[in-house]
Amino acid sequence: MSFTAQFVALGSENRLLDGILWLVFAIGVLKATTLVLCFTSLIADLFLLPRVNFGKYGAKKGTYAVITGASDGIGKEYARQLAKRSFNLVLISRTLSKLDTLKSELESTYNVKVRVLAVDISEDSAENYARIKAICSDVPVTVLINNVGQSHSIPVPFLETENKELRDIITINTTATLAITQIVAPLIVESAKAAHCKGLVLTMGSFGGLLPTPLLATYSGSKAFLQSWSAALAGELKPKNVDVEIVLSYLVTSAMSKIRKTSVMIPSPAQFVAATLGSIGRRSGAQGRYGTMTPYWSHALYQFVIENTVGVYSKLANSINYTMHKSIRTRALRKAARQAKQQ
Repeated sequence: MSFTAQFVALGSENRLLDGILWLVFAIGVLKATTLVLCFTSLIADLFLLPRVNFGKYGAKKGTYAVITGASDGIGKEYARQLAKRSFNLVLISRTLSKLDTLKSELESTYNVKVRVLAVDISEDSAENYARIKAICSDVPVTVLINNVGQSHSIPVPFLETENKELRDIITINTTATLAITQIVAPLIVESAKAAHCKGLVLTMGSFGGLLPTPLLATYSGSKAFLQSWSAALAGELKPKNVDVEIVLSYLVTSAMSKIRKTSVMIPSPAQFVAATLGSIGRRSGAQGRYGTMTPYWSHALYQFVIENTVGVYSKLANSINYTMHKSIRTRALRKAARQAKQQ
């Protein structure tokens, strides 16, 4: 090859290399810019934007909010904070005595109308769904809070999960949630139109659905299902002027989590619900997920870090989750053994 030919070939190779380097640089700049914009949006959602005005969902117009799992924990707090915003309420849970006590509290404190219905959602019976439809059908419902849910009593391998626990989790978290939404959502569409406001369907998700969680496999799968279902429903109901959101949470002090003490990462139900209702429609930690919000500030930052480092579906995240829940299971089994000896 002549000197001239070698020079031309070298120049061609350098141009190709320069092109590759510029492409890599451009992709890096795009990724960095996207990351900065997402983080900026997260900070704005969590700390800078004003709280959501629930007047757009019919507050102070005589409308009703339906809340499932309303007698304890997060559901009870949704009832209190929506009553404070002047929504009338339909409260659905299993224990009538708790519902009656809450009804008296809310009616006397906030001067709202409260209906209660005691049903065992795990039964998945046509009679229960008929009762739910009956108590909701003659009032203007503009908000539905799908809060009812169940997890495992302790972390457990899937192959050792008791059949009743498995079926209860699937029934309560998925089947019943969908059935109740099919009953209530059409009422929301019509009531919101009549009241000249928007409707809202809010479903409780979990980090257990965000990250595949070994030793909570059935619960994790049920919450992951709700994530996809809720996002799909959000697309369907948006043209009907109804907002649909799934709320992702890490641990909250509750009977389900069996945690009593709050911390930076573990808010009380009051703190968590206040963050949720104050930021409806804002993704906060769920910046890359449509129809999804992670409203509590420490949960939001935690999700942002996971999704932008190891990733929620990575082997590392899976292994860390497994190790953590294996330790929880070991401690729970030891506690049960000690209690058995004392009896």
